[in-house]
Amino acid sequence: MPHGIWANFSELVRVPFHHEELIWGIVPLYFSWAVNELTSTKVSFSTAIQTGFGLLWSGAHWAWQFFRDDPAKAIHLGRRGLPAVNAGVTLLVLLLGAIALWSGLRQRYPKGMQFLGHSRFSAYFMIAIFPIQAGYLEWRWDYVGAIAAMAVPTWLVLHVLMMPVRR
Repeated sequence: MPHGIWANFSELVRVPFHHEELIWGIVPLYFSWAVNELTSTKVSFSTAIQTGFGLLWSGAHWAWQFFRDDPAKAIHLGRRGLPAVNAGVTLLVLLLGAIALWSGLRQRYPKGMQFLGHSRFSAYFMIAIFPIQAGYLEWRWDYVGAIAAMAVPTWLVLHVLMMPVRR
């Protein structure tokens, strides 16, 4: 099974770079993630702004993907209802992004929303689900498992690699 997890994770990372229309959406997320890794691990309003930007960028790209060809396709359920999952995730990401950005700018979090000041994991998840949300891969349990299984190892590797350059 570890081979399957690695193969699925590799596909999730590789697919956006094989489609020109996804490059402008994914590259800023990688750049944002790199900047996030250079900042403090503590919750702060500046990281909330970074989180908000990353979430809004992803959500805007996915919404554009939905409505680009046929605005009605974002509303209709396709086979197995999966476009409804994509639309729901997109709306959730846009909502959380707006709350994070607003919280960072106001320098005050809504009750229970301090987690929006942590940008590292949100950047990882936006990058990991990007090809699924963009419609180039389907929502499948093996992809979800690969995303979950690789979250901590990916964070650990980046944490160790970025230690020399982090403030």
